[in-house]
Amino acid sequence: MGSRASDLFLRNITLLLFLFVSIARSTSSKSKTFNVNYFGAVADGKRDNSKAFMEAWKEACFWRGKARVLIPKGTYLVGPISFIGPCRGVMVFKVQGVIRAPYGLAKVDEDSWIKFQYIDGLKIGGAGTFDGQGASAWPYNECSKNTQCRTLPVSIRFDFVNNATVQGINSINSKAFHINVFACKNLKFKSVTITAPHDSPNTDGIHIGNSNDITIFRSKIGTGDDCISLGPGSSNIYISRVTCGPGHGISVGSLGKYPNEEDVTGLTVRNCTFLGTTNGVRIKTWAPSPPSVAKNFSFESIFMDKVENPIIIDQQYCPTRTCSHESSSQVQIRDVNFINIWGTSRTKLAVDLSCSRGVPCRNIKLDRIYLPYHGGGISTSSCSNVDGISYGEQIPPSCIS
Repeated sequence: MGSRASDLFLRNITLLLFLFVSIARSTSSKSKTFNVNYFGAVADGKRDNSKAFMEAWKEACFWRGKARVLIPKGTYLVGPISFIGPCRGVMVFKVQGVIRAPYGLAKVDEDSWIKFQYIDGLKIGGAGTFDGQGASAWPYNECSKNTQCRTLPVSIRFDFVNNATVQGINSINSKAFHINVFACKNLKFKSVTITAPHDSPNTDGIHIGNSNDITIFRSKIGTGDDCISLGPGSSNIYISRVTCGPGHGISVGSLGKYPNEEDVTGLTVRNCTFLGTTNGVRIKTWAPSPPSVAKNFSFESIFMDKVENPIIIDQQYCPTRTCSHESSSQVQIRDVNFINIWGTSRTKLAVDLSCSRGVPCRNIKLDRIYLPYHGGGISTSSCSNVDGISYGEQIPPSCIS
């Protein structure tokens, strides 16, 4: 074979190989839908569909490309169940129907109802609903009276999930927390609706711990506990355009309950609305407590409508009232801004900054606060162990000199 023919042959082989690889890549990168009904799920609200959901997830997770697990319209009884990665491609979990938890305390030994774990690249959406059937279990919640109580399961857990978006879903009537975020990075919640009655116990909307770069945007949360709460190890958390109520507000903490807790740093709460909540924006730490730091928080442009404790720092937090306050909290709170917060307070004490006598709060700023007492008369503020400054209009009059 001449050199020219040889070159032509090699060129053709190279072209064929290129085409083969391109076709293989194109095929593997195509999206595919895995409908749970095709795996035997039945939307009658009675039959346990856990096996069908798991088989759909496993095949989708193995697909080399964009995989969509589809839950069509209807009511599917499921759980407890764990959706575990890592997966070969981006995973989409599209909920069009209702996913319903087991009734009462069935299988309550699990710490959660639905888990998403060890996934990089996850999208949850579809405007469907996660129904925790919490009313069937709330009467058994005794944690406010018994420190050795049995904790009820979280509705949805995200553990070690990175680069994920949760958009447009509804979570109703969780048995305990609606959503728990642990050891996650770059997780976004958009247009999420979370609801439970105002007297439902321990039904926090979204709880974040040991996670960073978490965004909660344009959502409505109304529960019997904190709308959003931040635990130790939370950093770079951004919350915007969230409507909270009923509930206990947006809280940092409680912090300092356990040894060796990681610091909480970098929180922005902006353009939010609080409607008749027990608290507005709150930082709470146990006393006594081991040392840690909570810093770089900004609460900006927030409207409070008849909120009981609009602005509060509580460094003697003790919900069971059995704590000894002989020693103070060792959680250092510093660099906290309360800016342009207005509306009405349901109590006369609208601003309550009760910091630790052992490690006083540092660099606390009150800037343009307008929180008159809803019942008429003058609202008040109270400060203890606070170093800071105030600017602009202050109603109630600032307690920071």
